[in-house]
Amino acid sequence: MANAQANGQWYPPEWPDRIRALAAGTLTPVVPKRAATVMLLKDTGAGTAVHMLRRRTSMAFAGGAYAYPGGGVDPRDDDRAIGWAGPTRAWWADRLGVDEAGAQAIVCAAVRETYEEAGVLLAGPTGDSVVGDTTGADWEADRAALVDRELSFAEFLDRRGLVLRSDLLGAWARWITPEFESRRYDTWFFVAVLPEGQRTRNASTEADRTVWITPAEATAGYDKGELLMMPPTVATLRGLAACGTAAEALASAPGRDMTPVLARARLEGDEVVLSWPGHEEFTKHVPSTARTPATPSDPTGGATA
Repeated sequence: MANAQANGQWYPPEWPDRIRALAAGTLTPVVPKRAATVMLLKDTGAGTAVHMLRRRTSMAFAGGAYAYPGGGVDPRDDDRAIGWAGPTRAWWADRLGVDEAGAQAIVCAAVRETYEEAGVLLAGPTGDSVVGDTTGADWEADRAALVDRELSFAEFLDRRGLVLRSDLLGAWARWITPEFESRRYDTWFFVAVLPEGQRTRNASTEADRTVWITPAEATAGYDKGELLMMPPTVATLRGLAACGTAAEALASAPGRDMTPVLARARLEGDEVVLSWPGHEEFTKHVPSTARTPATPSDPTGGATA
């Protein structure tokens, strides 16, 4: 029997047909692009809060869903020499399951996307400092150049004489978009604490709203069907909810399992069964005649990833 869409799980209506096409051998999976996303944390009176943005409903991928700042890896950041503080590239390569050049590019992507979409920069003039205010016109010009890919992050750091603070990041999880999805990403999730003196802002053209919200509040909204989210977002929020403070979350990151999570789809009679190994709550049974709505109702005015 099919389970009802009672929560806010993002589920495009075209997925069952694409899953059947993959099973029939008429759909060739696209190669996933490398990506990074950052759960930016701060401690508040209500508890530890995470910075989330809501993707515009017009977005082709996960429009209306809540997510964290993030985006694709820039291959220009793979092997250029940059100022680097914290664990070595070799350490990060082992942690992320890639080579050293790939590790640098993924960490660069995490820091760059946080700056591009939230205005927060995890870098400083020295290996034990972080920049303060980044809201000036000259900073904004550089941020816009990064967004437009006129400037690589390695070039930006070099131009500014900055050192990337990899020690301010913790690798939390790795999720790969299902093989039947037309837009696929191999995404590393990181956690970081909002640096003292910096403030977030909605600097993303892809988001119509940003919020600071506790993981418990966010998952409660998802469970009620009020907030739309993708499975990786919900899973990481549930993990964050177990941490008492932002510093505790960062300190616990090195012990997190980085085994990639990839959804599996199978046909059982006239049903499509979709599951994420190790995350049973996201399993869906979809009858051949079913068409699940892509978005739940949202009293806050819609949802975005």
